Amino acid sequence: MLTPTAPNQQDVHRWSSHLRRRRISSIPRMDTRTGSNLPEYSVSELAEQIKGTLEEAFSRARVRGEISSFFRSSAGHLYWTLKDDRSGLKCACFRSAAQRLSVRPEDGLEVVVTGRVSTYGQRSEYQLIVDSVEVAGEGALLKMIHDRRERLAAEGLFDQDRKRPIPYLPSVIGVVTSEQGAVIHDILHRLRERFPREVVLWPALVQGEGAAEQIADGIAFFNGLGQDGPVPRPDVLIVGRGGGSVEDLMAFNEENVARAIAASEIPVISAVGHETDTTIADFAADLRAPTPTAAAEMAVPVRAELQANLMATTARLAAGLQRAAATRQSRLETVRQRLARPSTRIERLTQRVDHAWSRVTADGGQRVARLRTALAQVSGRLRTPTDQVRALRDRTGAALAAANRGIDTRFGNAGLRMQLTADGARLRDLATQRVEQARRRWTAQARLLEASSHKRILERGFVIVQSEQETVVRRARDLATGQTVTLLFQDSPPGKPTPAQIVEPGPSSDAQP
Repeated sequence: MLTPTAPNQQDVHRWSSHLRRRRISSIPRMDTRTGSNLPEYSVSELAEQIKGTLEEAFSRARVRGEISSFFRSSAGHLYWTLKDDRSGLKCACFRSAAQRLSVRPEDGLEVVVTGRVSTYGQRSEYQLIVDSVEVAGEGALLKMIHDRRERLAAEGLFDQDRKRPIPYLPSVIGVVTSEQGAVIHDILHRLRERFPREVVLWPALVQGEGAAEQIADGIAFFNGLGQDGPVPRPDVLIVGRGGGSVEDLMAFNEENVARAIAASEIPVISAVGHETDTTIADFAADLRAPTPTAAAEMAVPVRAELQANLMATTARLAAGLQRAAATRQSRLETVRQRLARPSTRIERLTQRVDHAWSRVTADGGQRVARLRTALAQVSGRLRTPTDQVRALRDRTGAALAAANRGIDTRFGNAGLRMQLTADGARLRDLATQRVEQARRRWTAQARLLEASSHKRILERGFVIVQSEQETVVRRARDLATGQTVTLLFQDSPPGKPTPAQIVEPGPSSDAQP
């Protein structure tokens, strides 16, 4: 009696143990004849005899071991060696059986395979023809998934900077899942409740041999669609299935599915199993949903909520516009009251301008007269720099001569004469400085006088009005209608002012603005 590897294998192992007894009883009794009396076989006959004996004895066997030297042929057949710490067993799984496998074989995976023992006569080898593969234990499968996830994470496949944002309101949603399960119906039902959108389904197997390839092909198909093709290009993808065991979810732990999700230009929402189920596809996706129904909720907002928010926003905008209009109307009314009679304000401003012009004209003539008087007084006191220098030199020379005479008379000393010469040089320098200071003062006064000239006032746009007696008219009230006056402009020729006749005298200088 063999010890079963799992509780649910009890009957199978009883059946296998019974076959062993049959195998032993069916082996021909050893022939004790010697020499030419022994039966003679060709190599092929002996190989066929051995093959028949093995296939009859082990028509069905379960073997546990670790997969190594895994190989997939171009025809779709799978080959590997199943080994333990002492022996190895060659295994073959033909394409028809490989398509039904629930576990994808790979090196290092500990599995329990079921099949029949056969021989390959051309090389005198025996092998196990496999028709099913199971993971030897959930711990081994989880370790394989963990190692694969760590390797892909080290490549940066799950980095946050690779994540793409989910569009707020997609027009088209692509779904990669089985068309027979409840997942697609849950997604469609939830979308109809929240915000109906166009849905394009890529039907795919979600477990078993070939499921991972179909899922990866679906993601690649949607990314290859053009914007204006017969099939609309989705704005977001939902990739998922319902719940199940670790083995059932293995297609979403395959490397090719994770790489297809990471390479997708379209944002992907993963929705595999229940909230407690986590696959490698969840790490590669841009957003993980705990269930397919939750994925539909993440893909679109609630239309009723959007409508309510839109109405509330519209109401706030309308209220804000009304308040702004009322504020502007109030300000406009205030300004309108202040400008009740614009013509009155214009008249006041006109009077102020006329009064200011009268004062400027009167003040300008008076200032010119004062400046002329001051200029005459200054001119009388000032001498030219040449006269001042000449007088200073004369005084300096006389002082030097007197000093020399006094020194020669009193001392007659050559040393004192040298000192006197140095003092004379300093005296000349001092005189030169005094002359330069006097010249600068004279120049400054001349500039001030020039700036105060009536010609400068005329250059600024003013006009001097003279009566027939050639006196300056300073006030408008000194003029009469029909009176002839002369106007002196900046460009008037010397001695030839421009004649003019008063039509109407201006306002009196005593008028108030």
